[in-house]
Amino acid sequence: MADKYILRVTAGPDYDEASHVEVPVNRAAPVRIQSSEADIELNVRIRDYQGLPRGSPTTSAYFATEPHAYNQDQYSISFRFTPRRPVESGAKNGQNGRKASMDDCDGIRATDLQFGNDFDRPIRDRLPPGFSTAMSIVKWWIDPGLDGDAYADKPHLYGPALSSFNVLCLGAGEYDEARGGLWFDEGGDESGMQTRRKLGMPDSSKARMKWALKQDNKQKFVFSYGRTYGFDFYNPYLDFSKLSLRLPGFQLPMAKYWDGQGLRKPERRSHELRYVLRDKRTAKVYLVVLITIYLREDVGPDGTIAEGAAARAAETNAGRDTVDDRCDETRALKEARDRLGGPDGETRPDDVD
Repeated sequence: MADKYILRVTAGPDYDEASHVEVPVNRAAPVRIQSSEADIELNVRIRDYQGLPRGSPTTSAYFATEPHAYNQDQYSISFRFTPRRPVESGAKNGQNGRKASMDDCDGIRATDLQFGNDFDRPIRDRLPPGFSTAMSIVKWWIDPGLDGDAYADKPHLYGPALSSFNVLCLGAGEYDEARGGLWFDEGGDESGMQTRRKLGMPDSSKARMKWALKQDNKQKFVFSYGRTYGFDFYNPYLDFSKLSLRLPGFQLPMAKYWDGQGLRKPERRSHELRYVLRDKRTAKVYLVVLITIYLREDVGPDGTIAEGAAARAAETNAGRDTVDDRCDETRALKEARDRLGGPDGETRPDDVD
């Protein structure tokens, strides 16, 4: 089924796709995204990539570097994030003016900054068998801070940025072509390390992610305006080359359920998966990364998308997908425990306040 589709990644400062630029997947040079809210430099890497723009590298040196080689990580969304101080509505001539409100704390509270997925349309009628089991696996072993409502009219699954990203660097990190472009180690620059020590933030990724699940720890931390932070989000579970989700004990063909619009009659000719960095309190959006799959027949040799590709319908036999997405929930949970280990020392839902 995956060979019917081609991927395209775009990114921008908000949901409006007119503001997006095409991301050169697996290229070392980052894409810069600027808005009144933030300055962002972005790398997206996907293993075994066969998408747009044409001629994109199939992989990145990032995946040959530890820990990603050992983990067999399949993709990475990595970026520098420099939040800007909000401008008062009356400010002129590019002046920052005064703080936007008395509620401003010279930055974005860690209790407010979120990262995750959201959708424009309901997906509740298209959730696959075993969805609740998959969510249990994700929340118990992978991201206990994840929260949201998959059954809402506009479904969303967000986690606190402080605990959701695999790597958090309190500083700008490095640009290293030998490692695929932007590179962040858990930690920070000199000032960032001082901040971590002052707050009692652990030095390792797993310990920091667990630490950040506690509400009182999140309340201590602010993403300061004008300061640069490095984020890296990656995992081995979403295989974009095969368009499949592979959790321990659970496998799902993504093309059938990508954005709640499965391979039905009539068939949608594009499907979207959206990653969003946002402010929970104000609903401000800082970054949107949109991964879209198109039918190959709708993409020209030069990479142009046929007009109306997202809206046209075509008759397709969904039964050609031979992947069995039935789920034995007991077996799936047992396999997850066996492969991912017990909860001792790991993050788990009980750690979340």
